[in-house]
Amino acid sequence: MSHFIESLMYEVSNVFLLPVLFLILALFFYSIFQIGVFAIQVYVRRKNSALKSKGYVVFDYAMDENITNGDDLEVFAFSKLEATTIVTRVAPMLGLVATMIPMGPAFKALSNGNIQGVSDNLIVAFSAVIFSLLTASITFWITAVRKRWYAGEIREYMQRFDNEILK
Repeated sequence: MSHFIESLMYEVSNVFLLPVLFLILALFFYSIFQIGVFAIQVYVRRKNSALKSKGYVVFDYAMDENITNGDDLEVFAFSKLEATTIVTRVAPMLGLVATMIPMGPAFKALSNGNIQGVSDNLIVAFSAVIFSLLTASITFWITAVRKRWYAGEIREYMQRFDNEILK
């Protein structure tokens, strides 16, 4: 019975390899896309250094929606950071999965003396983890910078809002 369960788990885990590799590749391209979006955002923010201009996502939202609560702005800012934050956390997990799945066939090939099979599976394992870690690194960096930007925008908006109330 336990041999059946082990074989079933082995076969099922191998089914997940291709979808996980596809997801890693999709997330990698998403992170490359986010580099472009981020670069444009940096350019626009530098060009329009005054708040209430393009590039200042949270501040613009607050002004357009006439927000009076800093908590609402934080929720909005977190929602804008959500996708890159999720990619930052999920990519390394998928990389680990994509590293471990080919290890089974690699060890099986090793036990059969098939060095080519070991090599092929290790190439997949290491490539997947490299793509995953690069993806996570890119999105982590972008998310960290945006967090700082958005916190500054919230602070600036709330200071302006408080000053208007005191007048």
